[in-house]
Amino acid sequence: MALSNNVIGAINFVAMLLSIPIIGAGIWLANEPDNSCVKLLQWPVIILGILILVVALAGFVGGFWRIPWLLIFYLVAMLILIILLACLVVFIYMVTMRGSGHLEPSRSYLEYHLDDFSGFLRRRVRSPLKWDRIRNCLSSTDMCAELSQRYRMAQDFFNAHITPLQSGCCKPPTLCGYTFVNPTYWISPINNAADMDCLNWSNEQTQLCYGCDSCKAGLLANLKKEWRRADIILLITLVALICVYLTGCCAFRNAKTEDLFRKYKQGYV
Repeated sequence: MALSNNVIGAINFVAMLLSIPIIGAGIWLANEPDNSCVKLLQWPVIILGILILVVALAGFVGGFWRIPWLLIFYLVAMLILIILLACLVVFIYMVTMRGSGHLEPSRSYLEYHLDDFSGFLRRRVRSPLKWDRIRNCLSSTDMCAELSQRYRMAQDFFNAHITPLQSGCCKPPTLCGYTFVNPTYWISPINNAADMDCLNWSNEQTQLCYGCDSCKAGLLANLKKEWRRADIILLITLVALICVYLTGCCAFRNAKTEDLFRKYKQGYV
């Protein structure tokens, strides 16, 4: 029994370690400028990681100090958390399936359309109230100022591989036909009627295209890329947690069997 309980304790120590990449993924998302402005996924991931850490700690204590009710709590609670983590992994995958960039003539960077993304993500930026808060957050960053410092010549900028957020928020859409002065200053549009974003563009450095649908699409494209990376971490951790949990269940069953056999021997003697 003692050996099996020690095994259960060791298994739960591994489960405690597995909570670290989940919490780390949430902290990484929270530190990304776009995710910190949207404030959507990072906190559920961090909270789920902390809950897994707490439950694994309970199993660790219950295993080493032989507290049966803590072990039962661990088995039930960890199963629920594994199911929640699996649902989160599937959810992230489903909402990030759609949405990809479009090539424009003589441009190395991609441009993005809001309608290409999933309905769930679009609803996060459709509301004027939500978007006003997000755009104020985005405009306070230096992502567009970085472009002006890095690219002086038009051809250098057209050949650049900028982020989706910079592509959507820091310049007007290519189809408007604006003339390049610098990455955040454009003049003389040829086709202002091509898209509402052409009219929404402003050379005012605090405005730019932060009110454009292309900026919303660029934000969602950035979120999609970062969420997919976090989802890979969560998926790998999920598989490892399932293996640890199943091993823990086997060790718990063996411990109970040993305990029953010991009591049977004592009664027989």
